[in-house]
Amino acid sequence: MAFVKRSLSLHGHRTSLALEPEFWEVVDEHVAAEQRSLASLIAEIDDNRDPDDPLSSAVRVWVVNQLRTA
Repeated sequence: MAFVKRSLSLHGHRTSLALEPEFWEVVDEHVAAEQRSLASLIAEIDDNRDPDDPLSSAVRVWVVNQLRTA
């Protein structure tokens, strides 16, 4: 399975996030529809996740929840 890695600033720190292209597609559609930055969406997901959960997992769960409520 191929991952796509993107770099961004999260709370003032550079980080990278690797997700499958299908997850990035949903994230990209959402940020475009909401006219917001990728960093702001990922920061929001980060702020609301359990600190014991990896950020990549939290983003995947966020995507699934978006698709379930669509």
